[in-house]
Amino acid sequence: MPNADEVPAAQPARDAGVPGYSWYALTVLLLVYVLNFVDRQILSILANDIKADLGVSDAYLGFLYGTAFAIFYALFGIPLGKLADSWHRVRLMSIGLALWSAMTTLSGLARTAPLLTAARVGVGVGEATASPSAYSLISDWFPARLRATALAIYSSGLYLGGGLSLLIGGLIVENWESAYPNGGPLNLAGWQAAFIIVGLPGLALALWVLTLKEPVRGLIDGMPSEPVEKPFRGFVDELLQIIPPLTILGAARRGVGALLVNVGAIVLFALLAIGLTNWLGSGPGAVVAQVSDQWLFLGVGYYAIFSWATALRSRDPVTFSLTWGSPAFMTTILGYGVVAFIAYATSYWGAPYAERAFAISKAEIGLLLGAPSAVAGFLGVIAGGRMADALYLRTPSGRLFVVLFGLIAPLPIIWTMFTTSSQTVFLIVAFAAQFCGASALGAAAAASQALVLPRMRGVATATFFLATTLVGLALGPYLAGLVSAKHGDDLATGMLSILAAAPVGLILLVVAIRLVPKAEATLQERARAAGEPI
Repeated sequence: MPNADEVPAAQPARDAGVPGYSWYALTVLLLVYVLNFVDRQILSILANDIKADLGVSDAYLGFLYGTAFAIFYALFGIPLGKLADSWHRVRLMSIGLALWSAMTTLSGLARTAPLLTAARVGVGVGEATASPSAYSLISDWFPARLRATALAIYSSGLYLGGGLSLLIGGLIVENWESAYPNGGPLNLAGWQAAFIIVGLPGLALALWVLTLKEPVRGLIDGMPSEPVEKPFRGFVDELLQIIPPLTILGAARRGVGALLVNVGAIVLFALLAIGLTNWLGSGPGAVVAQVSDQWLFLGVGYYAIFSWATALRSRDPVTFSLTWGSPAFMTTILGYGVVAFIAYATSYWGAPYAERAFAISKAEIGLLLGAPSAVAGFLGVIAGGRMADALYLRTPSGRLFVVLFGLIAPLPIIWTMFTTSSQTVFLIVAFAAQFCGASALGAAAAASQALVLPRMRGVATATFFLATTLVGLALGPYLAGLVSAKHGDDLATGMLSILAAAPVGLILLVVAIRLVPKAEATLQERARAAGEPI
């Protein structure tokens, strides 16, 4: 029987109406995601000031925004995704929101690069609770026919928050420094005050989130799930499989063979990290002092994901089969990962580039770039979600065509954005790039959710975000910053270099378009074959 605090969100019928409460709850989740990206993306408008105050390079700025956040966001997203599949999702999201808001506030007290890095790691851990919980809740509040639209509305918070972060951050910094030119209370600089001011509201929002009702898991799809008796057991098990050095203990529990494979992976990823550090940190770009941090973090992250995937294969072969073992699922999330690779780099470096190339003030950037970007992203993700739902009714691979558009359409726009000498042209094409890139998110999310069973949605979401973080966020902004640093802080060259990833994404998405229809049609059959008692 469902828990007393679980309430049905809708009847398990294809054409059933959506109750008003579902839309109300979606609105609250949207506010959470807006704040999520205000706290994350505000680094963009603060980047040049942080660079000047802390004496760091563009490579470090890309590392701070991307890898330092992304690795821990990805690693903790897996056990927290498991907890979202077994525990109270509303409570989990509220706890995570309070944590990342507190860590954003602490970012404003950092006075050295290592302390700022540590605070951003904490933000990553807290934010890892949000989307696994939200995607699972939305899938239980909305029927399949509206799921891409609902997920797109939620995902619009990414673009609303990202745009608002430029507007809010720019206004805070300029007003703070105007009022306190020699440092304000606690000798805080403007960029530090901005972190504190945007971090504190999340603590109040966390209390609001706690008032939401938990829907019955899987009811809307006609497959209600029984509550898990010991939800935290799975969470702890996942920690042992993905958080180093606990991963060694987790592997040892599976046997000598698993332990040897795990130790071998440690050696392999360590050698790769050392090799990449020596290669990319040498030569005329030796000015880039943070190269070793990037590949150390990334090596730990990829090793941890390897440990988790091998453990999942032995502990839950059905979930492994429908995610890591499914070519349709993997090509879908990795194809979108390339979209994210380009989009994250563009959204992060757009404001610093405008400030350097056109000498635009921070307040002007917020108004001329941030606010239009919020509108463009919102319109793009909503339009993409609606188009994905419409195309899905025509063909099972319809959502993937929207993802493909989100990869290809921005390419000539981004090229123009970082080569034009006209500020007006830059702002116009920045709007267009945001609109086109945003269109893919709801479609990719809905396509990946359709390839797993309801009990796996939290883990599937966390796996989906591995691609957006470990491929997109951890590599895109950093590599653009690294190329910039190696070419005399030339951000245009850095940004143009990342477009070379597009052919990889194209191949992945073309394969996904061919595989997804059959994979979705045979979902329950494949689950039964893997051992699921359906």
